[in-house]
Amino acid sequence: MTTDVNKSALFNGSCFALITTAFTFAIRAGILTQLGSQFNLTAEQLGFINSMWFLGFPISMIIGGLVYHSFGPKNIMRVAFIAHTLGIILTIYAGGYTLLLISTLFIGFGNGCTEAACNPMIADTYSGVKMNKMLNRFHMWFPGGIVIGSLLSKFMTDAGLSWQVQMWVIMIPTIIYAVLFYGKTFPTPQVAGATSIVENLKAMVSLPYIFLFFCMALTAISEFGPQQWVGLVMSNSGASPMLILALVTGLMAVGRYFAGPVVQQFGQTGVLLISAVFATIGIYLFSVVTGPLAYVAAVCFAIGVCYFWPTMVGAVAQRVPLSGALGMSIIGGVGMFSSSIFQPIIGRWIDLARVESAQSGLTGAELELVAGQETLAKMASFPAILIILFIIFFFWQKKSKTETALAAH
Repeated sequence: MTTDVNKSALFNGSCFALITTAFTFAIRAGILTQLGSQFNLTAEQLGFINSMWFLGFPISMIIGGLVYHSFGPKNIMRVAFIAHTLGIILTIYAGGYTLLLISTLFIGFGNGCTEAACNPMIADTYSGVKMNKMLNRFHMWFPGGIVIGSLLSKFMTDAGLSWQVQMWVIMIPTIIYAVLFYGKTFPTPQVAGATSIVENLKAMVSLPYIFLFFCMALTAISEFGPQQWVGLVMSNSGASPMLILALVTGLMAVGRYFAGPVVQQFGQTGVLLISAVFATIGIYLFSVVTGPLAYVAAVCFAIGVCYFWPTMVGAVAQRVPLSGALGMSIIGGVGMFSSSIFQPIIGRWIDLARVESAQSGLTGAELELVAGQETLAKMASFPAILIILFIIFFFWQKKSKTETALAAH
């Protein structure tokens, strides 16, 4: 039996591990210009360095899911600590492009290990509504960490501190999570059969899992797509991209902290459906408004994407329990792969919209705004499809619950 003290240490350690992930996302983005300047890198080269973050993440998530029960979450987190530490130090002492690629891959690998170990560990530590609540509270530290990391990076850059000093800051939460996990007893799986890879794979070819797999690809791009490109669009709209990022990620962190009562009130399927509606409205508003109204769009968007990722992970844990740690890792992996696959497609949409806008006689900031907003209008189709899918899921799961209850009587 896991003691409350042990539970608390494991959960807090998981949160600091996710803060490390968020810091690597935010601080590396903040120092990108300095890296490009110091090493004379092109935008394409910087793009490839960033892509290593997204590549390492799903690779280690899937490997971690496969070995979760044989290798264990404690050992996976040891690998995360080594990968994070190597990635940070190699970045600090990188002499050029190649080592920056390798160091970012290490960091991405460490981040994926965190998701692979902590999601199933939290699902095994808690159950039911409490599990959904704790998964959301765990995942609040990704947007929360981005807010803290972005502000730290901006402050340190404005103060004239080097990018190397900023990278050393990432070691702080890294060391904290290592200390919190040290010597702790990790929980055992709650569901019999969840430790068998064969049982996991059998569960993953079920209709509910395949449905959630497809939905995860759309929920992830609904969240990460606009976040990657909205700054470029909003910088020409009279709104501050930094304020919009802080508003979105700040609201997401608060929303995930108070997820317990929300999930209890509306249920997993209800939360996913409501989220899809708000996300569609938010992205659509981004595509038509300018100036202060962009902040209203940001609020709608934040409410929409806030619960997507943790609730999807919780839905797999609760509705396809035999998929185990592997099922949760694959779901997270498809979310990251989806984000990386759709990014160039979104970029192409912007390029085509620029050409069309230029042919209409638009130039400068007006051209960029129109092209960007046309692209955001297309991105609204992702959560719009999810509205239909989650309506189906809502009534499908409601029917399944009714049939189970009747069979029990």
